[in-house]
Amino acid sequence: MSDALRFPPPDLDMTKPTIARAYDALLGGKDNFEPDRELAAGVEEINPGSAEMAQHNRAFLSRAVTYVATELGIRQFLDLGSGLPTAENTHQVAQRNSPQNRVVYVDIDPMVLAHARALMVENDTTTVITADLRDVDRVMNNPGTRRLLDTGEPVCLMLLSLLHCIPDDEDPFGLVGRYLEPFPSGSALVYSHTTSNDAEHARAVTERILSSGTPWGRVRSPEECAAAVADLELVSPSLDGTAPARLVDCDTWRKPGTDPVEIPDKLIWEHAGVAIKP
Repeated sequence: MSDALRFPPPDLDMTKPTIARAYDALLGGKDNFEPDRELAAGVEEINPGSAEMAQHNRAFLSRAVTYVATELGIRQFLDLGSGLPTAENTHQVAQRNSPQNRVVYVDIDPMVLAHARALMVENDTTTVITADLRDVDRVMNNPGTRRLLDTGEPVCLMLLSLLHCIPDDEDPFGLVGRYLEPFPSGSALVYSHTTSNDAEHARAVTERILSSGTPWGRVRSPEECAAAVADLELVSPSLDGTAPARLVDCDTWRKPGTDPVEIPDKLIWEHAGVAIKP
């Protein structure tokens, strides 16, 4: 058992699931409790393949961060709703390219902070802040953010498997512009969003998650998901750069030996891509 579970933060409620811990359970992690595992199992039952989709999304993160660091030359990353640390985190991928690459993680779950502090005790180019990502001013004015991010240089904004956690009336896609606004041209967005062309199935998955009592948004259509990149320039999803620039199933974005697939043969998938601020 991890130290975070032996000595949980004082404001940690272990009786209710959180999205971060349920996602950890889907990934096969150990930093979750019974309510989180029940929620993960419920989602897997109603949408078989959810655990595999979480693994694919994690692999997409690795490929996308590598692309941003090596091909775009971006040296600083703001990872919103980062979740519990697991293999191939943003800072591990980015700092393989350069140890000086800087990463700010943001999550509202106090367990994320408890774990991250232990993992990053000797890493002064990475920090984790506990904040509600909807409070853009608070996130951007946090001392950790101000120390590590230079808004005079391009920044990579990470929004992976996140905006579907935010209800429509809280303007999830408006957050993209609010975060990118102070960043210069050449900044990037790494993005994925749970999506479906089957409205009934999307509604069933959404209702299952909301029934657990954890705050959430909804599974959205591919057309709705595209709002996040409406004012940005998408990168081609193929390794050779010849495929039309569009959002695709995260498991096919610049994956060796795989052609990018916009609408896969799945009820639900992660609509994903990398886009650049013009």
